[in-house]
Amino acid sequence: MTWDPVHLPSQEGRTFVVTGGSTGIGYWACEQLAGAGARIILAARHAPKANQAMASIRARVPHVDIHHVPFDLTSIDSVRATADHIAELGGADVLVNNAGLVISPATRKTTKDGLELEVGGNFVGHFALTALVFPVLRDRVVGLGSMATAMTRLDPDDLMSEKKYRPFRAYAFSKHAVHGFAFELDRRLRAAGDARKSMLAHPGYAVNELSEKRPDVITNSSWWQRVGGFASAVVAQGKDHGAWPVVRAATDPDAESGTFFGPGQMFGMRGLPVAQAPVTSSASPEFGAKLWALAEDWSGVKFAV
Repeated sequence: MTWDPVHLPSQEGRTFVVTGGSTGIGYWACEQLAGAGARIILAARHAPKANQAMASIRARVPHVDIHHVPFDLTSIDSVRATADHIAELGGADVLVNNAGLVISPATRKTTKDGLELEVGGNFVGHFALTALVFPVLRDRVVGLGSMATAMTRLDPDDLMSEKKYRPFRAYAFSKHAVHGFAFELDRRLRAAGDARKSMLAHPGYAVNELSEKRPDVITNSSWWQRVGGFASAVVAQGKDHGAWPVVRAATDPDAESGTFFGPGQMFGMRGLPVAQAPVTSSASPEFGAKLWALAEDWSGVKFAV
């Protein structure tokens, strides 16, 4: 193990788009990348939260070049506008598709485009953004995976939970789709002889309560979240450490396209970022090809590689 997440390779001259960069894993990825000299485009829905996050990063990295662009995963029109903003800012070297809904609603909800909220936002919105930004993307795209894919069996014929809706199942399906997209994009890039990379990462079991403090950025937890967070210290880690696999996927110059990074200890729940194996179902070429066609239909965005 030679990768040191505290001493990253210089990212001077490189631009990173991080969706959902105003809080959680996304915020920590932005702060760590900025500390390595990166230029940051923080894509987030709420401008006040984005401004607080940028102020927090500037307080620690005074000369950082950081910008906010509005971004709403649940609206393809918003995704198109975000892609236009990114192009106007000169494109990017790396796109980190971090934003997303973790806690699913108790009953099935839909995006502004009529898609099931979890899969429509966490996956379809990022599929569309990646496709629209790809002409101005120079190096790689990073998807945010999850251990939830190992806990829920994939049903490729009910990704939008039209037959059956359960909150955690919908979230896990969104992450199965994120995995499937990352590996299918890798296969298509290799087949096309395209040197750009498609990467995947998951943060393990990461909680705010074990993170370094950023009072203006990380919202206060409820009492039961605080108790649970501290009680899980043996197996969990802070979200600052949860960002390490994401940052490695985004910056490791030696990592091959298609690599999946996650914490290397406690069955992938905490520790330094290492390469891991995904569940077979969402990594299969059959699922990837089907998913790609569905995503183009759902989003109305064609993605030719």
